[in-house]
Amino acid sequence: MIRYIIRRLLWAVVLFISVTLATYLIFYIIPVDPARLAAGKAATPHDVQVVAHRLYLDRPIYEQYLHFLDRLVLHFDLGYSYANRQDVRATVLNAAPVTASLVLGAVVVWMLIAVPVGVYSALRPRSLGDRTAMIGVLTGISVHPVWLGLVASYILGFQLDLFPIQGYCAFTGKAPGEVCGGPVDWFYHLIVPWMVFAVLYAAFYVRMIRSTVLETLNEDYVRTARAKGAPEQRVLIHHVLRNAMLPVVTMLGMDVALALGGAVLLEQVFGLPGLGYVALHSLFQYDYPITLGVVVFASLLVIVFNLVVDLLYAWIDPRIRLA
Repeated sequence: MIRYIIRRLLWAVVLFISVTLATYLIFYIIPVDPARLAAGKAATPHDVQVVAHRLYLDRPIYEQYLHFLDRLVLHFDLGYSYANRQDVRATVLNAAPVTASLVLGAVVVWMLIAVPVGVYSALRPRSLGDRTAMIGVLTGISVHPVWLGLVASYILGFQLDLFPIQGYCAFTGKAPGEVCGGPVDWFYHLIVPWMVFAVLYAAFYVRMIRSTVLETLNEDYVRTARAKGAPEQRVLIHHVLRNAMLPVVTMLGMDVALALGGAVLLEQVFGLPGLGYVALHSLFQYDYPITLGVVVFASLLVIVFNLVVDLLYAWIDPRIRLA
């Protein structure tokens, strides 16, 4: 197990360096002078040169990247915004809880929907409930989340006035200048975004769980457990679900990365000031330190989450450690 953890940690480091290097190179080749942006519109050529020297922009690209990596790894320093001179790290860390609340809450919602529905459909194939669930799956896969978000916001927020149309409230409490805060307001403002976000993924997971449970039910060890007189509930929990959930755990690790990308659109629809919202607005302003900081931070989150999923997968199935 220790060797497996070390291998995964080394692979995570390699992946982190690859992602940060690729991201940095993409911003390097964009035909915009970052020193000019950082210096401001009224800056003289001399001012631009001074800013370029201070920001290491007059050095070769490999020196710029090594300087960026040194600040990032040793000090978690992401620089300062070109638009308002605010600390990028503070901006990213302020937006991260919003995106985390949206994505992780949606994960909980779609798993709470997908697991019981998928297992029920597998245990009663071709029944009325199974066919109804499959119709729901096709509907969930076909509906675009942005369109669904706009419709849900209009009906539930505007027409029925049941939930807020836009906005976010901090879980920790009301901050100075904010009109809401605390766990109740936090939950109330995120109910509709969670449900909209979860529709598409719940549909995929219902179909996947149904398929894996049906396949596992036909395995020899399940028939052996039943032949020995094991209670059906024990067979389902200890033999069927534990093995059927292995591909679900793997897919969950990849889907969190996709969900971070999808959060960009839903944060715009519901006015949530998360990472996607901040990155998109900074991109329109050519505020590359903010955009780069968001991309690097989100990539780091995906790498860490996938590492945790890999370790969890190895804990569920010890055979993975030997691969």
